[in-house]
Amino acid sequence: MTERALPPVVARMWGRETASRHGPRPSIDLARIVDAAIGIADSEGLEGVRMSSVAARVGMATMSLYRYVGSKDELLTVMVDAATGEPPALDGRPWRDYLTAWTRANRDLLLDRPWLLSVASRTPPAGPRTLRWLDHALAALDGTGLDFGRRINIATTLTGYAASQASLTHGMVAAAGGDGSIDGLADYGDILGQVLDPQNYPELTAAVEANAFGAAEEWIDDADFTFGLDLLLDGIEALITRGSGARPAGS
Repeated sequence: MTERALPPVVARMWGRETASRHGPRPSIDLARIVDAAIGIADSEGLEGVRMSSVAARVGMATMSLYRYVGSKDELLTVMVDAATGEPPALDGRPWRDYLTAWTRANRDLLLDRPWLLSVASRTPPAGPRTLRWLDHALAALDGTGLDFGRRINIATTLTGYAASQASLTHGMVAAAGGDGSIDGLADYGDILGQVLDPQNYPELTAAVEANAFGAAEEWIDDADFTFGLDLLLDGIEALITRGSGARPAGS
């Protein structure tokens, strides 16, 4: 079976490039370019990352940048891997403890670097760091009896949950005027109370009247995140229990 050639950006991230490039010897390395691009994204957002702006930051002509990355999309792919960092260490923790820490770290990364939300979901993980996150999640579930397909689905689901929670937090902070103040978030419940028709939205109206949205701190600390994560982990535990043939607790 003939091996399929690696996409250039993947080969570059793994140091697997085999064909020599034409032209002068590179004066800087890819890591310096990626660091510059990440710095722009951190300070200006993803909209600030242009081939011209990155080239200017590293002191080179824009066209010269294409000798290192073939396109802006390739640059973004490498940026995601470089900005992701390392996953939490396994340390022999039980699967539930580890996946709790793993999902929280994933969420926190997206809170620190919101621009990752715009690009991380475009392609499946392909770089050394992003694949290490997936590898650690699979390793945490080793011994549970779940096959690799289900373990990959679990990792994908938890990744999606981390992203949705990070997006929600960013959205709530933006709605509060950017400072994340509790008073600003609490206004959400007041707005709902003014627009909801009890006949068409009976349960949501009752929730507003019960001040379910009034405890705005629930939206900016870990209570909401932990509640949803526990639901997912309970589902994984039930899946493991069914697979082992054991009776669920309390049955």
